[in-house]
Amino acid sequence: MKTRMYGAWALACALALTAAPSFAQTTPTGLALARQENCTSCHAVNRPLMGPSLQDVAARYASMPDAAKYLAHKITEGSSGVWGVVPMPANTQLTPDEANTLAKWILTLNR
Repeated sequence: MKTRMYGAWALACALALTAAPSFAQTTPTGLALARQENCTSCHAVNRPLMGPSLQDVAARYASMPDAAKYLAHKITEGSSGVWGVVPMPANTQLTPDEANTLAKWILTLNR
């Protein structure tokens, strides 16, 4: 009797874990989020477009304390004069979590 109850419990747990999508499945990766939010209209990963390459951004801020927080702020609030004359518009449609995901992903691109 205990074996059947344990087996049923184990099966129920396994089904619950496979039925619920994981965080990784429901949250876009950094590159997917960058594409989804049109970051790649102005930025490429490894070469400048209208804005600097994301690798160059990562290299510039890699050693900065709280770099992810700083970049997340720049992503949502925008900036001007930091990388030249073309301003970066504010991306107010992003949630703080999305901006943080993008910032952390960008920092992984440091060569």
